[in-house]
Amino acid sequence: MPALLEIRGLHAAYGSVRVLDGIDMDLAEGRVTALLGANGAGKTTTLRAICRHLVDTRGEVRLAGERIDRHSTERIARQGVGHVPDGRGTFAQLSAEENLRLGAQARPTRAARADVAGDMERMFGYFPRLRERRTQQAGTLSGGEQQMLAIARALMGRPRLLLLDEPSFGLAPLVVRDIFGILRRINAEQGTTILLVEQNARLALELAHSAYLLETGRIVLHGPSEAMRRNDAVRQAYLGE
Repeated sequence: MPALLEIRGLHAAYGSVRVLDGIDMDLAEGRVTALLGANGAGKTTTLRAICRHLVDTRGEVRLAGERIDRHSTERIARQGVGHVPDGRGTFAQLSAEENLRLGAQARPTRAARADVAGDMERMFGYFPRLRERRTQQAGTLSGGEQQMLAIARALMGRPRLLLLDEPSFGLAPLVVRDIFGILRRINAEQGTTILLVEQNARLALELAHSAYLLETGRIVLHGPSEAMRRNDAVRQAYLGE
């Protein structure tokens, strides 16, 4: 399948602290790719570097063949990159519905922004609990509901590429299973390409079609998820086998 996102020689740093050391990645369009690695390996920084958020970068990042590595974060969002950061980042004082409406502002055209109601109904179909909580302040939602809201808000921008940073963090196992089941549906039904950073490697590899392993700012292994699951180093270090 053709690559929707192509990364070549991507470096990233916070001031003088270098985190990524020239990584290369290709994300196939319509597929789920997992980015695995220990804490501090540079996974969150990779997502930030793609959308140029809070990090200094150099290297090439292409979305559907067009370079985006010199664009602003806002412009990258309007070109079709949705980002669900660690910590979720919902607007706590606004209602769930108001958060979703804000997500639609990232759409590239006025015509697309006009069809907010239809897409909001689609999000409520994926996340029924958000319909029940639509008028509730986001800050009073449970952790799982806030994560659902963060994902739905990003999807309201109609992204071609969805960047997800630790969607299972701090959530009960049953809630995590629900969320990952919904992500599988979204990928299958909407064809949204997903780059998933997830500490739970077993869960990530169940969802993803392929995976990259990042260690101290460098890609050290990549391949189909099934091959990664069979790899002895991955099994011992990340799957506890």
